[in-house]
Amino acid sequence: MSTFKHPVGAQPEKVYWRRRLIVGLGLLAVILVIVLIVVKPGSNTPAGSTTPTSTPTAESSTAATPAPTTSAAPVAEGECDPADVQVTAVTDATTYGTDTNPKLSLSIVNGGSAACEFSAGSDVQEYQISSGEELIWSSKDCQEAPVAAVVTLEPAKPMTAAPIDWNRTRSDPDACEGDREKVTAGGASYHLKVIVNGIESAETKQFLLN
Repeated sequence: MSTFKHPVGAQPEKVYWRRRLIVGLGLLAVILVIVLIVVKPGSNTPAGSTTPTSTPTAESSTAATPAPTTSAAPVAEGECDPADVQVTAVTDATTYGTDTNPKLSLSIVNGGSAACEFSAGSDVQEYQISSGEELIWSSKDCQEAPVAAVVTLEPAKPMTAAPIDWNRTRSDPDACEGDREKVTAGGASYHLKVIVNGIESAETKQFLLN
């Protein structure tokens, strides 16, 4: 009986061992080739796979800078703080007949707790009349000889300026001489706004022209 350890045949036993050795080496070579194809030598990463790489993010080279704060200009001793001054537009009526011109004025009130001085001359006064979004007339357009004046405002005591007439015409700084265009009447609505030393009236004064 032939066994693995004692082969039996016509050839000597050495021949059979040599054949077995050749076959075994051939099988080992085939296995080695297969392993080399699947796993590349010198690489820890299997074929066909990729290793993700991280890209460092650039940090901002400048730190966030807080927005600059603005403060109001300092108020000189004795002068009114603009935040305490209230300006109001004034008319002598709310409806005007066909032959009556509106008289325009303004009122200034010191809302502070102590008397103070305030520049309120005609050089820093402006009366504006508008209809809708359109500016119809401005006292600055053809103003003559404006006068500077500093007044003392007592707390909570209104000071009213002398009224001026509006002749129901449009103003034009390039057409101060001669006749001017009359504005629409017949119940048309107009609004008066006043500005004194940079302070505007909080509300406009509405009036009608017949």
